Amino acid sequence: MISSRDGSAVRASSVVVGHPLDTVKTRLQAGKGYKNTFHCVLTIYRKETAVGFFKGMSFPLASITLYNSVVFGFFSNTQRFISKYRYGDGRHPCGMVDLTVASMLTGLMSVGLGAPVDLVKIRLQMQTQAVLSENLQLAGNVSTGTNIDLRSVHMPNQRLYRGPIHCISSILQTEGLQGLYRGAGAMILRDVPGYTLYFIPYSIFCDLLKPDATSSPNPCSIWLAGGLAGSISWVTATPADVVKSRMQADAQLQRKYKGILQCIIHSYKTEGAQVFFRGASVNAIRGFPMSATMFLTYELSLQFFRSL
Repeated sequence: MISSRDGSAVRASSVVVGHPLDTVKTRLQAGKGYKNTFHCVLTIYRKETAVGFFKGMSFPLASITLYNSVVFGFFSNTQRFISKYRYGDGRHPCGMVDLTVASMLTGLMSVGLGAPVDLVKIRLQMQTQAVLSENLQLAGNVSTGTNIDLRSVHMPNQRLYRGPIHCISSILQTEGLQGLYRGAGAMILRDVPGYTLYFIPYSIFCDLLKPDATSSPNPCSIWLAGGLAGSISWVTATPADVVKSRMQADAQLQRKYKGILQCIIHSYKTEGAQVFFRGASVNAIRGFPMSATMFLTYELSLQFFRSL
């Protein structure tokens, strides 16, 4: 069995393990100058050392337990509500349509919690000299019609934000509360189908990996089913994830994109259709261990509380 304290530790460790790949994925999607994944990894390490891979980790690390508890709790309660409404019994197994509805509603709900966390994480991950320089030049073009001489600009430690609290405070001061939800529309486009392709494959794989129809899947089967479901979900969500990353990274001093559609059109015109699949391989690799850990923790926690 797994206690709540052990579950929190497992979830936290999944963030620590997955965050370096998340940083690489974000840089590939919203950054510039990276030829491929390996080149991105080398560039981050050479310019920022190993610490660069862990930029922006503290906020997701602090919120992962609450986020997963709310998301998985909402999904379970929604299934029970649908079963009670359709079959008169909240314990009745959900059909595929029921799972689809519960998954889509969970994805929609998750944006309310996840959008600010993702935005702060991405802003901190994208604090690089290239990004700061580009934004300063854009700001100079807009206000004076000329570029700012970057040699005359003092950028201590090349950082706009000292940490997640300072980042949140700065966004609230300059952009208001809505600033924390920039990119939320793209996140809905990612998470509503993404959660559907998260929970449904997980349910299918669990059924396939069970020894027989009446038994429950063992921990190894849960871990494998969760990992495969995570990889499928993240790979298929990559195009929307690229748009979300670009929307959330874009707003430090001068915005490039007014909305989702402009971001999609501009990205396609300047970089081609392949831009929407940047970071897909990283998503597949990162999605497996993180999702496997989350589903295993979720199922073992359910078993623990049901045994009380």
